[in-house]
Amino acid sequence: MTTADIVYRNGAVFVVDADFTIASALAIADGVILAAGTDTDIDRFVGPRTVTVDLAGRTVLPGINDSHLHAVAFGLDTPPLSLDLSFPTVRSIADVVDAVADAVAKAGPGDWIVGTGWDEGYLAECVADPAVRPTRFELDAVSPDNPVFLQDFSRHVSWVNTVALQRAGVDEKTVVPDGGVMPTDASGRLIGILQEGAQSLVQSTLPRLTRERRTKAVRSAISILQREGITSFTDPALGPGGEDLAGGAMGEEGLSIYADLAAAGDLGIRVSALMLPTGMSGTAAEFETNLSAIEPPSTEDPRMFRILGVKVFADGIPPSKTAWMHEEYVGGGCGSLCVGGDTDERRVHEVTEMIRIGHEAGHQIGVHVTGDRAIDTVADALIAAQSSHPRDDARHYLIHGDFISAQTLARLAEHNIGVNMNPTIKWTIADLEEGVVGVERAAYEWPYRSAIESGVALMSSSDAPVTTPDWRQGISTMMLRESRSSGRVSGPEQTIGLADAVRTYTINPAWQDFAEDWKGSLEPGKVADLCILDGDLTVMDPHDIPSVEVVSTVVGGVEVFRNSTWLDH
Repeated sequence: MTTADIVYRNGAVFVVDADFTIASALAIADGVILAAGTDTDIDRFVGPRTVTVDLAGRTVLPGINDSHLHAVAFGLDTPPLSLDLSFPTVRSIADVVDAVADAVAKAGPGDWIVGTGWDEGYLAECVADPAVRPTRFELDAVSPDNPVFLQDFSRHVSWVNTVALQRAGVDEKTVVPDGGVMPTDASGRLIGILQEGAQSLVQSTLPRLTRERRTKAVRSAISILQREGITSFTDPALGPGGEDLAGGAMGEEGLSIYADLAAAGDLGIRVSALMLPTGMSGTAAEFETNLSAIEPPSTEDPRMFRILGVKVFADGIPPSKTAWMHEEYVGGGCGSLCVGGDTDERRVHEVTEMIRIGHEAGHQIGVHVTGDRAIDTVADALIAAQSSHPRDDARHYLIHGDFISAQTLARLAEHNIGVNMNPTIKWTIADLEEGVVGVERAAYEWPYRSAIESGVALMSSSDAPVTTPDWRQGISTMMLRESRSSGRVSGPEQTIGLADAVRTYTINPAWQDFAEDWKGSLEPGKVADLCILDGDLTVMDPHDIPSVEVVSTVVGGVEVFRNSTWLDH
């Protein structure tokens, strides 16, 4: 009989098998699960060299899989490569100004100051008076010579200073890209807030990313993910279509960076990737041409890094009012993309063609899609592609799928098409969405219970850097559906239980990765990817789950992170 290298006992071991067994002990040898069971069951695997760890009631989960996470962008948007301006780090405009002042004191003459994560809903001055907005003038006071570019938590709004506008050649007469907004004050002066496409006017002048900086961003992101108990993730958009997205963070070079780190044994986490042939408004012709030109790097160990397919953008993201809806937004704004307006046949055709091209080329397709009308359009296109060009086990999936109907969920389940949802975004914007789509639709947004009942393959992810990769908050949100700002419950009928919530971060993303036979659960023969928590999830109040600490993260039997509170073993 094989002797274990390490045995964990006296804990709550979530096996995440078909019965959602919770064992008390786990045996591992050569980076692979030998067995999970009672402490007595596991005694037979203990030998003279076996390391035995007393969990003291702690929880062991399969390694968490964040199945939609932009790691290059996340690394660039978090310390040390960017100022952390998220709540509760900053709580006011004054706090942001202080952070910028500190950065200016350390920067060289003319260096860019970059930060991310501020939220007007948590800035004290804006909360006290909704008419107050951040302006370039506060930033000018502490950074008259260094250009400043600060994106908000949603990446739909940026706050810049005067010198940044000057560097970009932007003033009140500048033509704003379609959908972009540059608010002015009562005197007609730009206030330094750039919304949607207007952000690119300044963002395009930021220093171009070097390979060294991209690599630093990937390493920084992975370090953060390891501390969160995450052992796998999908970077869903890297390619020529990303060269101008997120300051170039989604460019094609990211693919070779992952491959090089994996080949050198320096990755420390399992990465799947989708190629991005075109950006958010690309055409099918561009998609086909660029896809054929991408040269995927070689992969020495597909269990550490693997390119699985392609990303297609179908539409935008609410609350930006660019998602296609069957009914109008509150106060209007959906226009021709809502029923009752002129159907945008051109965009429907382009999206349908990109899906067909990607499918016929043999790729898995992840489609960014929000809004019920867009979701139905994409579902039609995916099913049509599979029907006209049958292919076994393509595992296409919808990314976001926020307002997906029960009928469409059933259709997707029938055709083995998955849905990747974002509970932490739900938590972040639940109250805000009520003012965009109405109370009833906001309550339904990200319908987890309906998805579970449909039998569709259901994954959860952070979409970092849109939200932090805090899967514990994601589980809490799936169980409670409380909003971050008010704590109110949004759609109680769409709550799900702990077991189903855990599956969306473990075995279900393994399905998305074509890897459920070797990861995603703690069943014998699977890789020993573990997330160990300093508490017992089986008895924990869902409100307390976000605060439970990760004490150890293990990838293939190797500990890649240990919290200082974790016992010596």
